[in-house]
Amino acid sequence: KRLIVEYKGWRICPLVCYDLRFPVWSRNRNDYDLLIYVANWPRVRRDPWRALLPARAIENLCYVVGVNRVGEDGNGFAHSGDSMMIGPKGNSLFHSADEEISPTITLSAEALIKFRERFPAHKDADDFVIQ
Repeated sequence: KRLIVEYKGWRICPLVCYDLRFPVWSRNRNDYDLLIYVANWPRVRRDPWRALLPARAIENLCYVVGVNRVGEDGNGFAHSGDSMMIGPKGNSLFHSADEEISPTITLSAEALIKFRERFPAHKDADDFVIQ
């Protein structure tokens, strides 16, 4: 069962690393406002990481946060970070590569609600069931 956490009026769906590659895991049934991916994607996969985060935001009409590790691990794999925050239109609200950083970004629940009302694409989405 998918976890949805409510915090300060936000409905948050936390997911991990590899889940990003499978849109069915994150299908928004109007039950969350924010997806958070905590990840360990190596530098060699940075292009898919940077493409899939906006895709998840666009298809789910939600904010997306992707937090990825930075530096080299014990096996010699480099990690570029590329931590990002994406708006529901797929626009980048924050992007940081190759550095450890803890930014503060203010999100607008009102803007999200208005966007969903003006562009209710979620009403046309297929209902996938994972068994």
